[in-house]
Amino acid sequence: MNDTNDPMAEIRASFFIECEELLEALQDGLQQMDDGSDDPETINIVFRAVHSIKGGAGAFGLEDLVRFAHRYETVLDEVRSGKLTADAEAMKVFFQAADHLSDLVRMCRDGQDIDPNGGDNLIAALNAFLGDTEEEEVTAEDFQPLGVMTLDLPDLDAPATPPEYEILFKPGQELFTTGNEPQTLLRNLAALGTAQVRCDRGDLPDLSSLAPETPYFSWNITLQAEVMEDEIREVFEFVDGLCELTITRLDDDTESPSALPDLPAVAEEPEPEPTPAAASVELAPEPAPPKPVAKPESSSDAAPPAKAAGPKSVVRVDLERIERLVNLVGELVINQAMLAQSLDQAGLSPHSDAMNGLEEFQRLTRDIQDSVMMIRAQPVKSLFQRMSRIVREASAAVKKDVRLITEGEATEVDKTVIERLADPLTHMIRNAVDHGLESTADRKEAGKETTGHVRLSAAHRSGRVIIEVSDDGGGINRDKVLGIAKSKGLVPQDASLTDGEIDNLLFLPGFSTASQVSDLSGRGVGMDVVKTSIQQLGGRIAITSERGKGTTFSISLPLTLAVLDGMVVNVAGETLVLPLNVVEETLSLGPEDVQMLRPGHNVVRVRGGFVPLYDLGIMLGYRGARDTLAGAIVLLISLEDGTRAALVIDGIQDQRQVVIKGLDDSFYRAPGIAAATILGDGQIALILDPADIIAAAGPMRHAELARPERKAVNE
Repeated sequence: MNDTNDPMAEIRASFFIECEELLEALQDGLQQMDDGSDDPETINIVFRAVHSIKGGAGAFGLEDLVRFAHRYETVLDEVRSGKLTADAEAMKVFFQAADHLSDLVRMCRDGQDIDPNGGDNLIAALNAFLGDTEEEEVTAEDFQPLGVMTLDLPDLDAPATPPEYEILFKPGQELFTTGNEPQTLLRNLAALGTAQVRCDRGDLPDLSSLAPETPYFSWNITLQAEVMEDEIREVFEFVDGLCELTITRLDDDTESPSALPDLPAVAEEPEPEPTPAAASVELAPEPAPPKPVAKPESSSDAAPPAKAAGPKSVVRVDLERIERLVNLVGELVINQAMLAQSLDQAGLSPHSDAMNGLEEFQRLTRDIQDSVMMIRAQPVKSLFQRMSRIVREASAAVKKDVRLITEGEATEVDKTVIERLADPLTHMIRNAVDHGLESTADRKEAGKETTGHVRLSAAHRSGRVIIEVSDDGGGINRDKVLGIAKSKGLVPQDASLTDGEIDNLLFLPGFSTASQVSDLSGRGVGMDVVKTSIQQLGGRIAITSERGKGTTFSISLPLTLAVLDGMVVNVAGETLVLPLNVVEETLSLGPEDVQMLRPGHNVVRVRGGFVPLYDLGIMLGYRGARDTLAGAIVLLISLEDGTRAALVIDGIQDQRQVVIKGLDDSFYRAPGIAAATILGDGQIALILDPADIIAAAGPMRHAELARPERKAVNE
């Protein structure tokens, strides 16, 4: 919570939130430039992001951040003006500077101590592009709360009278909504020479007619400075089209005012009561959160600012409030289920008013739940951008040339999932760079590009989110993996494993293929942590690899950790829930449908082929084997990797939406149990993970499941 004794705490917090958006825009722009884009607007977006961070940091006196951002901005300005070419070497430094800028923002936000010499190497690299090593001294401006006071600027007398300019500056509404602040502009203008600033409040209406979003003040500035008119215009460069600006040179024989494109006139207000026509003031930042964004194009026929459609409104809400709302929606779903069960037990007609009202209640509950889930859903773009930095740092550590390719950045997933996915993805990206990709020499010898590629993609599939990390390296050396596992005693010396089972050895605790310990790997931790973290999210991870062509790690995650559509079933008197999205169809077994491969290993005939058959009651330890499977109910499930299986159950209750309740760490983590839920009658039911159940059935049965559908041979 914000400190109530500090009126600037909320604005400061908003500034750092905006910095996250600016840093995201910076990374996007740099990536486009690195991909070969020479669009001037892309370069401008990169420049403006750094410039806006510097401006906001100056208002809060963050000198270290201002100093580095200023140097970075200076080099970007050289690129913008065409004096410097953003070649591969320059882009490498620009990405490193963006990473360091992000670190400075984070440390300033968290109040951490900043090493004053921490960015010296980067500053030296930036200076090299400018052809000099002398860094321009930049001092953050002192910040003062908003107030009305006299602007006492020093009167610098000079032997020769400097040129004198009369400047009229009237902000438009969009100037404030885009995060620009008049006081910063006026201070920069006053720094050019001697300035007399007068605030015109003549358009200010009475309180009853005041429109909070409408700017009423304008400023008249008399400036004496040894500058040209173009230098004055540079001060207002980022508000071009967002204000009325007229500059007139007073000591010129031919006064020819030159103005930026004017904004349409502000909607007329009622006649104000008499107020002083002008006053001398010094402005401090507005008490509204700054939001610097790319400068919009001006339009001569736009509607007046007071009536124009403004930018999309955004309300920032504390995450704890959203979590509370999600929990309340979960309770609403549970109570709706209880009400439905009570009315069903009462024996009411399906066409009664109560049942019709219940159907409407169910529809509204679903709509509310979907809307709340959309509030928590966020694109994975921010997560993917963080992985770009991991690739740069990891590739530099192992001296490999690596390029990250991202796909599906707009894919949305629950915010909680995104936050908890950062560490697993970091391990996987580092693993791909360190182990997956060959060295430059080995790639040349194999006839590959010297630049290795790591691909990070996200997509929605079958009601889940699939995230894949793949590389075009040498693939998994399964002989080496199996040899290491045997030498460490992780598998028996006489073990004979399939390719898939060997690949899964990478997830065993303590396993590592690194020959020596490095900053990236070799300590035997990483992939086992990845698997544990993914399972805690209700997800699964799988490996596919082809020798000489690369490896792909696929992560399957639920869209949300709050609610899921499930099928409620009975097994040996127990009530269980399976995710509805994996259920393909239901079957009733006949005597001729089941074939025995060997005792305890059966398959079921499905449309001319055979699918492995699993009895949930036996696998979960609820009961022993059945005398016969004839007449049993079977759920045919299909997993994300395309494999299929048939699960034997005792009965189906219904399909319903259930609220996911995580199991406390004190509970035993039985294979195949993902979470729990509360049903309409108050009963607690376990939520199953079918893929985990099948994987726990044993290597032989898992291999049968992974094998393509067996064709009948005795037809």
